[in-house]
Amino acid sequence: MPRTAWMLTTAAAAWVPAAAVAQLDGNSDESRVAPYSLPDSLVSAAGQRITSARAWRRQRRPELIRLFEQTIYGVAPPPSRRQRFVVDERSDAALGGLARRRQVTILLDGRRLGPQMRVLLYLPARAEGPVPVFVGLNFHGNQAVHPDPAVAITPMWVTPAAGIRKGAATAASRGIDAGEWPVEAILRAGYGVATVFSGDLYPDEDRRFAESVQPAFGTAFSDPARWGAIATWAWGLSRVYDYLATDRAVDARRVIAVGHSRYAKAALWAGARDERFAMTIANDSGEGGAALYRRDFGETIRVMNSYWFAPRFKTYAGREAELPVDAHELIALVAPRPVYVASASEDWWADPRGAFLAAKAAEPVYRLLGAGGLDANSMPAPDTGVLSRIGHHVRRGGHAITIADWVRFIAFADRWLPAHRQPSGR
Repeated sequence: MPRTAWMLTTAAAAWVPAAAVAQLDGNSDESRVAPYSLPDSLVSAAGQRITSARAWRRQRRPELIRLFEQTIYGVAPPPSRRQRFVVDERSDAALGGLARRRQVTILLDGRRLGPQMRVLLYLPARAEGPVPVFVGLNFHGNQAVHPDPAVAITPMWVTPAAGIRKGAATAASRGIDAGEWPVEAILRAGYGVATVFSGDLYPDEDRRFAESVQPAFGTAFSDPARWGAIATWAWGLSRVYDYLATDRAVDARRVIAVGHSRYAKAALWAGARDERFAMTIANDSGEGGAALYRRDFGETIRVMNSYWFAPRFKTYAGREAELPVDAHELIALVAPRPVYVASASEDWWADPRGAFLAAKAAEPVYRLLGAGGLDANSMPAPDTGVLSRIGHHVRRGGHAITIADWVRFIAFADRWLPAHRQPSGR
């Protein structure tokens, strides 16, 4: 058997196969990170200093949203006025009596044969009133989230995994992603779980634009303002919120956008655009999410999937310093609502240090809005949770979302979800 060469990555203090490093084609050496400077979140494009919450909300925040749309994610449309919800299944005695289960189809343009999303919702069975809910995208269909035999199997194309045959999900795929969704633990903590398959919105593979919802909303592949897959997935999270706001068992003031990996990128963009989300949690989001573009470490624009982003985004490969925005401003767009940035110690590709530095650099906006910041001046040791308004942890291990992450997410939500008035949405 041939011997594998290994190298030590300094940021993660973890051993990674040298062949994998070459394949990923990103810098994994902290000493090679060149100096960089970040754009000032509180200086407008015209050079005006933002000194008040009013100026942030009326001037700088809308400006940043436009810049992210134009250069990175693309411009998503408003929801259709004909959108409607069909409750396909309702059970008040699911998971051995622990949960109430809803399976809901969102008809995005109101038509049965039009674009649609299938939402799986579990709520604590013994809740005495409306409950807060975590909302996130899943990788392989709703049936993969839990082995519950009543959950409908997705009819959409699915990326390869156990129980997936030539792009089609089978009964053998039930529960294959249950480790990412500790449903019972979340329910026992008093929270609901809502999830939707990303493939309902945009199949997670290149050259599948025609199978996405975008053509149904008048977007052509040749459109230079085309919204990428991440924007599509984020838009879909807002459509799930639209439904949750109609369910009396859900506390619409306490809905949390959560995501892992590429879907953490989408959760951050959803939380930035749609202020109805009371909290945003991004786990191992990497570049295009919480990690800084200007910090040359790990994932880079050059090697990222083109279909995730607006067409213009790739033109910044190798010239990240010319981007008019960076990840700290994406995090700042969630302000003053709580935001949690989580990473993993061995996931150097997602640049845990870059995500921490972005979270810290978002602090001036949070402080301007009277919301505090990130209570850590240097990157905390692994497995140390920071539960300030900007929350943070680095879990020991690799690229994954685990029960250890969820324990901290729940603790963060327990601290920062007071009742408040419902703001406007996108």
